[in-house]
Amino acid sequence: MIRIEFTKLRFLVIDDNAHMRRILRTLLHGFGAREVYEAEDGAAGLEAFTHYIPDIVITDWAMPIFDGLELTQMIRQPGANANPFVPIIMLTGHSEKKRVVASRDAGVTEFMAKPISAKALYERILNIVANPRPFIKTKTYFGPDRRRNVNPGYVGPERRKGGKADVMKQTPLLDKAKVIG
Repeated sequence: MIRIEFTKLRFLVIDDNAHMRRILRTLLHGFGAREVYEAEDGAAGLEAFTHYIPDIVITDWAMPIFDGLELTQMIRQPGANANPFVPIIMLTGHSEKKRVVASRDAGVTEFMAKPISAKALYERILNIVANPRPFIKTKTYFGPDRRRNVNPGYVGPERRKGGKADVMKQTPLLDKAKVIG
């Protein structure tokens, strides 16, 4: 199994449930993370995002003031903050397809249904660190490429329509948190 040097990564956990924040903090510390910041709602999360400039954001969907989806859309506004490219992991107790699609379309990097496991969280973070997806900018979307498997010959119903898309390669977080093999 590949391991990540978590000591070099800064995390922001945003969840209105203090118990869930404690679980995530404990897991991240168990993985080796030293910098884990917390916020209890979307507004405090956006403020903490601006203040701490995390490498990875883990947010709940359902929160007061504004939810994780709205938070993601605010973070993904190019020019509105320090790092619109930050990887975002969305947590929710609701895993219906419409929620997964809404998260993806808002610019979420990874999606996790609660209850979470240490292994699933680690795998999401490993994927973010080792295999960053390029970012896409169109007239209506800015965020990680929603396609996980690139097939230029795809002609199905999910084929991207519309104008030209700018593709921006991401610098892997590997440069910051090397993978230990």
